[in-house]
Amino acid sequence: MQELEYIELETNPNPTASVIWLHGLGASGHDFEPVVPELGLPAGAAVRFLFPHAPVMPVTINGGMSMPAWYDIKAMDIDRVVDTEQLKASADAVARMIDREIERGISAENIIIAGFSQGGAVAYELGLSYPKRLAGILALSTYFATFDTIELSAANRAIPINVYHGSFDPVVPEALGRRSVEQLETMGYQPRYETYPMEHSVCLEEVQDICRFIRQHAL
Repeated sequence: MQELEYIELETNPNPTASVIWLHGLGASGHDFEPVVPELGLPAGAAVRFLFPHAPVMPVTINGGMSMPAWYDIKAMDIDRVVDTEQLKASADAVARMIDREIERGISAENIIIAGFSQGGAVAYELGLSYPKRLAGILALSTYFATFDTIELSAANRAIPINVYHGSFDPVVPEALGRRSVEQLETMGYQPRYETYPMEHSVCLEEVQDICRFIRQHAL
C-alpha cells in the first residue's frame, strides 16, 4: 500500500506525544479533526495528532462502488466478513507512520493508536502486533476483525486498551464491542469497556474519557 496522506495538528510546539486517529468507512481524516480542541487537554500539553486518509477502493457492501476504506467489507453479518489482507496492509501503512513519529523524536511509549469503526479494527491489528511498546489503544464503536489471525507482539502484551461503544449503535452493534472485550480478555489483556447512550458516533462524555486516557498514558 502507498504511503498514507494525513492531516497533522499540534496542540503546542515540540510535541512529546502523538495520537494517530483512524476514521471509519467512507469518511476521511477530517472526520475527527474538530474533536482536538474539544478534548480539553492541559494548556501546556504538546500532542501531535495525525489523521490519515484511508485509500479509495471498491467496497462490496457499497455495491462495489469505490470509497475511502481501510479494507473491503464483503458482508454485514454479525461476523463482518472482511478482507483481512487489506486490513493488514492498512495496519502496515499506519505502522510506518509510527516509525516516522519515532524518527521525529516521539517515544513509542507516548504514541496512542485510536480508531473509529473500521479504523478501530485496524487499530486493534496494529496496536497488538507492533514490535515496540505503545502508549495505548482507543477502540471506538468497532470490532476485533483479526482476532483469529493476529500475531501478537510481546512488547504490547500489557498495553492499555479502552473500548468505547454506543449502546444504540445500528451500524456496529454494541454486541460486537462487548465481544471484542471478551476476545481480548481470553488473550490475557485487561481492556476497559464503556458504553454511551448514542448511535454510531461520538459524544461529549466519550470525548472527555478520551482526554483522560491521553493524559494518563501519553503525557
